[in-house]
Amino acid sequence: MERKNKFKSKHSYFLSLAFEQAKNNLGSTKNNPSVGCIVEKNDSVISSGYTSINGRPHAEYNALNKKLNFNNSNLYVTLEPCSHYGVTPPCTNLINKKKVKKVFFSIYDSDIRSKNKSKNILKSRNISVNSKILEKEGKDFYESYFLQHSDKLPLIDAKIAISKDYFTINKKKRWITNLHSRKRAHVIRSTYDCLVSTSKSINYDNSILNCRIEGLEKKCPDLVILDRNLKLKKNLKLFSNMKYRKILLVTCKNDSKKLSFFKSRGVKIIKVGKLNLFKDYKNLFFKLKKKYSRILVEAGLNFTNFVIKNKLIKNIYIFQSSYKLKNQGANNSSSNIIKKIKLKNQISVNLFGDQIYKEKI
Repeated sequence: MERKNKFKSKHSYFLSLAFEQAKNNLGSTKNNPSVGCIVEKNDSVISSGYTSINGRPHAEYNALNKKLNFNNSNLYVTLEPCSHYGVTPPCTNLINKKKVKKVFFSIYDSDIRSKNKSKNILKSRNISVNSKILEKEGKDFYESYFLQHSDKLPLIDAKIAISKDYFTINKKKRWITNLHSRKRAHVIRSTYDCLVSTSKSINYDNSILNCRIEGLEKKCPDLVILDRNLKLKKNLKLFSNMKYRKILLVTCKNDSKKLSFFKSRGVKIIKVGKLNLFKDYKNLFFKLKKKYSRILVEAGLNFTNFVIKNKLIKNIYIFQSSYKLKNQGANNSSSNIIKKIKLKNQISVNLFGDQIYKEKI
């Protein structure tokens, strides 16, 4: 069968479907991980679920809380089911109540309240448990979640658009890439809970930096604007619609009149003493980690070069157009750092001439 040719077993096949479910709310589950769940019986999917926006209910609850006969079914879940009492009862209780026969999951939870505990609990209730299926996929998918439970920086990625000849500014047009690339960028934004940009970049483009695709409007990440000298303009488009996100302004300046204006528009002000050196930005990202686990830097070439050079980011999305700008192109900083990145991991999606790469830094 085609399924067995592509996957090592039916278990990896159904768990891969669970990962597709988990992608639905990636970046929108706050401190909880985005989990996917598939319930299978007699080789057919009878139910599915994923972690709700803001983190509750959990994926297992959403999949099992239905008027179906789950007796002797198999449950596939991307992360070890929770086994502790928190805001909600443990998912292991519901799995037992619904008479699930077998549970398959990818990797163990990093939360000490549940880590390595569900297997024994479920087995004590005569439920078979198999783990470490698609383990590599699980570790990659939950990188941001594991970093959130460590003493390291949160997951920080970056995104930039370039022409075929590595220019980031088109002197005659607003955009470097086409409409299909820009829509794809909105989808990428929706998988992060925090977007970081600079006042210089926002002022230049009058950019909104939200998710302007029907169905994703509520998944706009909060926007953090780095504005050391308080140069952010007052009449920007991004202030016109703040319904689904918060805007945080990071500055070193004490201009009470201008700060009051931004506060009146609903902007939260974060005052810092300095914002010049690597350690200043490192401290800022650790401060952001208290609330955010998935951060996307979307700024001009100058700041993008800075985060790459200082190894503050894990991955970078590079959108590249199919044409050269030549004398119509410009950069506000050297493109040498970007040019050194080997573009080899292309994301398979039709952008009608443009290409997108996701490269590790």
